[in-house]
Amino acid sequence: MDYVSSVLNELKKKNANEPEFVQAATEILSCLEPVFERHPEYERAGLLERFVEPERVVMFRVPWVDDAGMVRVDRGYRVQFNSAIGPYKGGLRFHPSVDLSIIKFLGIEQVLKNSLTGLPIGGGKGGSDFDPKGKSEGEIMRFCQSFMTELYRHLGQDADVPAGDIGVGSREIGYLFGQYKRIRGEHVGVLTGRGLSYGGSLVRKEATGYGLVYMVEEALGHRGDSLKGKRVIVSGSGNVAIYACEKALSLGAKVVAMYDSDGYIADMGGIDLAVIKQIKEVERGRIREYAERVKGASYHEGCRGIWNIPCDIALPCATQNEIDLHSAKALIKNGVKLIGEGANMPTTLEAIEAFRKAGVVFLPAKAANAGGVATSALEMAQSSGRMFWTFEEVDAKLRSIMSGIYRSMDEAAREYSLDGDYVAGANIAGFCKVADAMMAQGVV
Repeated sequence: MDYVSSVLNELKKKNANEPEFVQAATEILSCLEPVFERHPEYERAGLLERFVEPERVVMFRVPWVDDAGMVRVDRGYRVQFNSAIGPYKGGLRFHPSVDLSIIKFLGIEQVLKNSLTGLPIGGGKGGSDFDPKGKSEGEIMRFCQSFMTELYRHLGQDADVPAGDIGVGSREIGYLFGQYKRIRGEHVGVLTGRGLSYGGSLVRKEATGYGLVYMVEEALGHRGDSLKGKRVIVSGSGNVAIYACEKALSLGAKVVAMYDSDGYIADMGGIDLAVIKQIKEVERGRIREYAERVKGASYHEGCRGIWNIPCDIALPCATQNEIDLHSAKALIKNGVKLIGEGANMPTTLEAIEAFRKAGVVFLPAKAANAGGVATSALEMAQSSGRMFWTFEEVDAKLRSIMSGIYRSMDEAAREYSLDGDYVAGANIAGFCKVADAMMAQGVV
């Protein structure tokens, strides 16, 4: 048995109860065999065994008091996965589905994603099984304060800098930052995604969605094509989905469907983004209301049916494993040409293989949705220098970073005779930078 397979088999045994982490590690390691054939020194250094183990896992209870005066207890996590190329960087997710497997899968993906940006940031991830939905402002504030009361001791602007993720928006970041500042007595860039009034960066809200579309545009441009006139499905209706939709529309595409956790809307005349923003950002309503307000639009219960709508480009921007083999076959049958992953691991391994065999251009999450963490790193730079860049300055840097990521994974795929395989290209390009840093720093 070769080295990579033996490490993967051992990982599966040790983490048999962590399916999401095993899925992410399998997707990464299955691409790395040619790297280890070319670099036998990596095997001698036991590099892969070290790479797949987090440097540190912190798990803690989070007690808080609800509005009825009852004590509640949730579980908090921070996985500091790899700091070879810089301080840990990665979001905090507050959602009932959060467990160690979810956080570790997000963490190992984050290591390579951050590496691909070309910026000096390592990978980590954290969160809690706390659900902000249905909670009052006071309950959310008290939970965030309790969460940070434990987490603060593991953070630092040169050690670990979290950001937001699902369930952690500007409100939660504000409460978390306020508690960190209160405990430590210092105003430093230890969290990103902060409000503009206390050290945040322009474009941060738009960054993941914009960056996704910039990469799609880059991939189409290398094929002599563009977004103009393309029919696009965008799953989800949070920040990533809304701003992917906004940028796609600005570049001439027509977004024909979106969804939230209840169901999806179809509007073959093209989604009216102003209505979506009013419902989701202002009213915090449900997407079904779109069909009640826009003539010709339809609403359908459940989410799976969205992938049966004919489109040229699909941008899954909601959650992990939302496109399975059945959905992939429906997309292929209806002529999809490109998939760009806006969420983390939204496509199953079987679906990815189906797209590959069908010749569909597939842009994996660790490359395609790296715009968020890239802009977080730009926020860190502004904080360190006590600077504030304009929207245009940050947007231009974001676009340049996404273009660089595309070139890196394309060149890596070509170097290893895997032309057009961007899953392999992204994994190889991201891993090689981390591997070189780990080798240079010895056995640590």
